[in-house]
Amino acid sequence: MRGDIHRVMLPSEKQKNRIEDEEEVVKKLCMANGVSYEKIAQEGSSITSLEMFFSGFPRVVGLSFFPRLCQLTIVGQNIQCIEGLECCPLLQELWIVQCHLTEISGLQNCLQLEKLYLYENKISEIKNLELQVHLEVLWLNSNCITKIQGLDTLLNLKELNLADNIIEKIGHSLDPNVNLQKLSLSGNRISSFKELAQLSRLPRLSELALKDPTSTPNPVCLLSNYDTHILYHVPSLQRLDIYDVSSKQIKEAAESAVKKKMMYYNMRVRTAQRNLVEARLSLTERKKTLSQLPEECIRTLTHALKCLERELSMVPVSCKKPVCMSENAPGGPPQLDKGLTERNESASDISGDPSMEHKILAKIEVLRERLKLWTRRLDEIDFWYESDLAQATSRKEYTVQFLLMELESVGNIRLEEGCSTDLWFKSCCELLLSCFSSPDYKIYGITGIKVNRVIRIQNSALRLCFEDKLHSFLASEDLSSQNYRRQLEYLFYVADPEKCEKDETLHILEEGFKTAEEEQAMEKDGAIPLSNSLSVSEQSRIEYALRQARQGDTKRSMDTMPFRHGQVIVSKVFVGNSMPIRDGEPVDRSNYPQVYSVYRNVDAKQRSAVSEETPCSTKTHAECSPCRRQWFVFDYEFVLPEYIIYYEYITQDKDKPTLLSHSTDRDPTLSNDIALDKEVLIMEPVLKPQPRLLSFDDKILLSVARANILSQITVLNLHGNSLSKVKEISSLTVLRHLTISFNEFTQLDDISYMPNLEFLDASFNHLVTLEGLRGLGQLKQLDVRWNKLTKAREDTAVLSKHTPALLKLDTRYNPWNRPEAVRMTILGRLTTLTHLDDVLVAEEEAAEAVQKSAGSKINQASLLAQSRTDSGRPHSLSLLSTAQLLCHLSPAPWGLGKELESDWMAKITTLNLDNQRISKLINLSKLVNLRWASFNDNEISKVEGLDNCLKLEELSLNNNSISTLSGLTQLHCLNKLSVDGNQLTSLDVSALDQLSNLSFLSAENNCISSLHGIQRLRSLLELYIGSNQISTSRDIYYLKGLTNLIILDLYGNLLVEKLENYRIHVVFHLPFLKALDGIAVEVSECESAKNMFMGRLTTDTVAEKLGHSNYTEIAHLNLQSCSIRIVDLSPPDLFCNLRCINLDHNNLTSFSGLIHLPNVKALCLNYNHIESVLPRQKPQGHLTSRQILYSKVPSSGYSQQSTSKSSRDTGSTGSLEPLMGSLEVLHLSHNGISNMANLQLSRLTNLKALFLEGNEISQVEGLEGLHQLRELVLNKNRIKALTKNSFTAQTVLLELHLAENRIRELNHLDPLTELRKLFLNKNKLQDIAELEKLQVLPSLVELSVFGNPMARNFDHRPAVMLCLSQLQVLDGVDITLEERTRIELTNADPPPCSHHPEAPVSTSEINLPGLLPLMRHNTTLRVMSVSGGPQNVMHMHNFLQNNVDEDRYTYKTKKHMQGNFARSDQTDINFRHNRRTGNSFPTTGHLPHGNRQQEQHSRFPNRSKPPPM
Repeated sequence: MRGDIHRVMLPSEKQKNRIEDEEEVVKKLCMANGVSYEKIAQEGSSITSLEMFFSGFPRVVGLSFFPRLCQLTIVGQNIQCIEGLECCPLLQELWIVQCHLTEISGLQNCLQLEKLYLYENKISEIKNLELQVHLEVLWLNSNCITKIQGLDTLLNLKELNLADNIIEKIGHSLDPNVNLQKLSLSGNRISSFKELAQLSRLPRLSELALKDPTSTPNPVCLLSNYDTHILYHVPSLQRLDIYDVSSKQIKEAAESAVKKKMMYYNMRVRTAQRNLVEARLSLTERKKTLSQLPEECIRTLTHALKCLERELSMVPVSCKKPVCMSENAPGGPPQLDKGLTERNESASDISGDPSMEHKILAKIEVLRERLKLWTRRLDEIDFWYESDLAQATSRKEYTVQFLLMELESVGNIRLEEGCSTDLWFKSCCELLLSCFSSPDYKIYGITGIKVNRVIRIQNSALRLCFEDKLHSFLASEDLSSQNYRRQLEYLFYVADPEKCEKDETLHILEEGFKTAEEEQAMEKDGAIPLSNSLSVSEQSRIEYALRQARQGDTKRSMDTMPFRHGQVIVSKVFVGNSMPIRDGEPVDRSNYPQVYSVYRNVDAKQRSAVSEETPCSTKTHAECSPCRRQWFVFDYEFVLPEYIIYYEYITQDKDKPTLLSHSTDRDPTLSNDIALDKEVLIMEPVLKPQPRLLSFDDKILLSVARANILSQITVLNLHGNSLSKVKEISSLTVLRHLTISFNEFTQLDDISYMPNLEFLDASFNHLVTLEGLRGLGQLKQLDVRWNKLTKAREDTAVLSKHTPALLKLDTRYNPWNRPEAVRMTILGRLTTLTHLDDVLVAEEEAAEAVQKSAGSKINQASLLAQSRTDSGRPHSLSLLSTAQLLCHLSPAPWGLGKELESDWMAKITTLNLDNQRISKLINLSKLVNLRWASFNDNEISKVEGLDNCLKLEELSLNNNSISTLSGLTQLHCLNKLSVDGNQLTSLDVSALDQLSNLSFLSAENNCISSLHGIQRLRSLLELYIGSNQISTSRDIYYLKGLTNLIILDLYGNLLVEKLENYRIHVVFHLPFLKALDGIAVEVSECESAKNMFMGRLTTDTVAEKLGHSNYTEIAHLNLQSCSIRIVDLSPPDLFCNLRCINLDHNNLTSFSGLIHLPNVKALCLNYNHIESVLPRQKPQGHLTSRQILYSKVPSSGYSQQSTSKSSRDTGSTGSLEPLMGSLEVLHLSHNGISNMANLQLSRLTNLKALFLEGNEISQVEGLEGLHQLRELVLNKNRIKALTKNSFTAQTVLLELHLAENRIRELNHLDPLTELRKLFLNKNKLQDIAELEKLQVLPSLVELSVFGNPMARNFDHRPAVMLCLSQLQVLDGVDITLEERTRIELTNADPPPCSHHPEAPVSTSEINLPGLLPLMRHNTTLRVMSVSGGPQNVMHMHNFLQNNVDEDRYTYKTKKHMQGNFARSDQTDINFRHNRRTGNSFPTTGHLPHGNRQQEQHSRFPNRSKPPPM
């Protein structure tokens, strides 16, 4: 009894004790806060703040005494749950930190709570905060939280601290917290940049911490470009970690860097898409080639079949004499009526055979079987085409996904495609081959495996995680390096398509393998399945593919090996401590707690699902190895994916003969089928060819239909004629069945208003449109196979209007523009159809088509569904257009049943109407604030309806039928325009003029032939214009003014293949480019471009300099000081009227392409580096880099130069072809020439004036071929003597300038019998007697010798005059009659040198036929200037035009002459001469004004002045 009482009393005692404990706690609380416990009842209601630190407060109690409590701080207590706050409704700030809380609870009555601090506890889940809607600050750092959740209702939250938890993902958990300003996530496990991108939806976020110094940084913070990525996605940030990032420059730099990355990856994505287009074109061409034979056979067999069907319909009346035949005389041969012609007469008449019908039916049946075979062949070709296209499409999609993954990871994930030269590529191939066992696949006829592609995975985050995990394990286990490496394996992983998600491969590449828990959640083993055997890894995929094939359609069953193409992920795996799997136990970590992995040895029996063969008979490493295992690794961090290998199985019997065989003629199967066709065609009965109708009238119509009157004709078969018109057929009002197959119809205008027609066969014609069909109200069946129909929408509209009762329609084998959309287009308009293309129309399919058809117009419903009202593009690394991105990310703002405002259309900023089958842009006039619009993949033919959308910034019209851009003229704000896949033939200049802000233009896959007009887009950054018809290099020059252009894509244009050295040509002319045709421009390419094209004069350069390309109108070309090194004016016929060229002050080393210009008469090449007319050829092994470069230029003349050294040395022209036959004047002054023979001047056979002043010539040679030379200038060289061969060919030379050389002797001048002027001033002539050698020059009338030693020592003038009595001018001074007489009188004795017998004795002015009047040498510079533009060479032009006549040949273009001599020398001579003679001659040495004018008139017959230099 007492025990019972004790048991009853015990709870009350405990309660009493608890009350006492709580009372003690409250006392400590009061003491800690300076509150009297005794007066708590009176003072407690005024207390608003309480604090309790470190100990003495194990439970939250006693708060009922403080009803007005607003702030509570509890630190360092042993509190495990939140309680006792029910009586604190006014609580605004709560601190429970460094306690032992395990969950968030007990806050349901604290509805005014604004700040909550629960850090340094043991909370594992964020929950029970739904009612704290006023919460602004939440600190949950240093807990055990793994997931951000439970914050959806905290719309006022401004500060969130989740540092030092176990969070790996952000996801969309913070999206509702749009007012969040401060966020700390330091010390967590966030490793993906994609997670950080989620923060872009927090518009007010100003402070973010991910690697605070007091916490361990997130793995993502250790990756490159971390800060750039954050700053781009969260531009509102003012502080990142411990750094101030409020500077505008920092934000702009981050945005600029990311935009450049996006441009680069956009370019690469477009390259991948272009590769798919090319693959499709290639496959289409291959399909077309392979289909030719089956199509021809089908055509032949169908023609025979239809002939038999026609004959069959006539068998009952075949015994009658044909109506279309008539006899001219009794017993005469039958004659064809007018309008019929016989095709051949080889067959016999079978109309009398009573078994005809049975034979015809039998042959028809055989023909149909043959048609089925060839149709099946076509289906096979279609299937393999679709399969290969699907493979190419899949490859493209994966490539695009890989690139987007790289972009989103800001380069921390790189997926590099290998090639055969990469060592790692070879290693992967060898690894796969070593793990392939052919007996495992023998049951499928597989004999080998072929590697198609290898991708190397470089994921910095996964590798960092793998290495950290491995280092941690090694540190704890204390393993040696050798032992650790033994536990590393390279293993295969193939996703099980039945259990895995579709994008599992992408998930593995980006985030690694799933955890064991995630694997179990998908009803898979709680570990990652791997193997060192390919067949083991492939088993699940193969079995799944075979099951799908058995359950699939007929086409799928054509593929005997649906698993032909595969891919495997090769991973580096640390298997660690492992053990074999125990039988009967599931693969789960709980069953194997002491190991990191388990394995199962695979023997032949276990592989029996794949093969019944054992591997022991083969010799490969994999087959002989005893360790063929299937591994199961529990820890995903120990598995690092490193490679993806794409491969295909090779079979012994070619599964794809139609695609693999390149020659159908060699295929024995096809040859046998063709032979069988021939046998079938000659089977009985062989029909007698029917007359072919060439014209048509009522009589012929009655004869063909075998009727007496037109009203009786209900069936008419016009198969197999050459008809293109049947106008008379409209009179057959009762006609029900009409066949016009195998004719020449291009349209069906004549088949109209036939109210009873039910069947029409128009197959095997040339129909390009159905436009013209009218009034066929009863037509139920229409066959238009094997025609040339392309526009499904237009043709369907005709049928919808004029054939309302149509039930069956066959449109196969037409070249539709968009074949994939034809069926839905037809079913959407022809709702009565029951069969389309011989396939039953299902109700669901018809309903879907009708629904799509209803949305093919822009109306209110489509605008509501596809529009958005966002004010800006989100900061996202997506490459989608803004319209596509916004419609993808955000829901439509117009809710169901929500009443629309009157101006709702004016609020629309975004419109995405892709793939809506829209044909016209309508109902857009009220979208005045539209900024981003996309109308891709529609049927729009004209840009219209956008005139009011003046704020439009981005417009995409890809894959439509647009032929002009004229509708864009009002869109001045347009920044991006994409019109790929349309029908543009040019860039509309008037439209481009208005698009001054356009920075992005894409016009790929059009028919654009010129870039003219593109120069108007000065803001252009990116230009994609590949796969057009641009063919001339001139188009590159339109781009030279676009200095902002950094990405250019011209791939697929004729220019790319046509232009030699295309890539570096473009790089040279557009040096600001960063990428060309999808490939980054390397520094080495820029250097190569400079080496090859810098200084290259081309037709494009000329057009650029002159501002036009009318080359045939150019007569004078002046390009001085342009750094020209090479001339390549090809084709030279363009410059047929070019007469004068001035290329002074350039860098030419040869005449280069100038030699091909046909009509050049004057050429100025002063101040260059001319070495030869043509470059001297050397053996290729000894060529300098410059000469190798020149050899690449066809016009450089390497192929025309003789390699004979003796020819060059002797100057012989016997083996050298003459060049530039029209050239008469050549200036080569100041070129550094030292060897005249190497110049090859003898090839310029028509040269009349040659100027070589200011070179380094030491010997006069190489002039043997210049028989027409009249003037030769060799002043300022290093000539010491004249050789025997110097002037052997210059018999008509009139003027020779040898001033300022080093000549001591005057030998070998005797060939110059016509020489009239000789200038020897400033040489080394010592003795006056040396001038006696000039007596061999009978025509010499002017001589200059001043500046020689002999002229400095004594007065040489009298001696020279006595020696050369025919002289009229000496040293620039006329010899007057008075002077000559005085000298002769003074020297009465015979002169020291005898007078030449043929010397003229008259002292008067000498005029000889064809020669200039004899005058003293003028000081006017003999130059021709073409500086300042082509117009300044007119003097040269006038000279050439007025001096064609050989007898009146004059020379006015003497380049860089010194006049007569220097002013000081001339003055000294004149002074001494005047003192001697006592006459007052002008000291300037000039002619009187009249004489100077006379000389100018004689040398320049057009009375113009000599051209100034």
